[in-house]
Amino acid sequence: MKCERCKEIIEQGEERELHGQALCEDCYMDALSPVRTCDPWSVHSAKSLSKAGGGNLEINETQAKILRILKETGGAAPRVISERLQLRPSDLEREIAALRHMEKVRGELREGKRILRLW
Repeated sequence: MKCERCKEIIEQGEERELHGQALCEDCYMDALSPVRTCDPWSVHSAKSLSKAGGGNLEINETQAKILRILKETGGAAPRVISERLQLRPSDLEREIAALRHMEKVRGELREGKRILRLW
């Protein structure tokens, strides 16, 4: 069986049904918990935790790699980052959302294209 969203093979009995679609676990979780990059409460929480922790928020290895790529390139399209790190677009979106809430990255339009860059 194939996931109706990402087209990956799902082992029998491992599929999840949502709104009449058979989904793999990753797509099911993405559908139940969509990414929100512009979330004022998340930004507020990140700032509050940063102040309480002396200004340092922990980032994971993938987030560090994203920041490194953006520093080296001066900004890059999400597709480029996703390919370079071999991440699914939905996984990259989650990492970018967390970095956005920490005000480490932001988006901008360059020549009509969406680019991610350092804050």
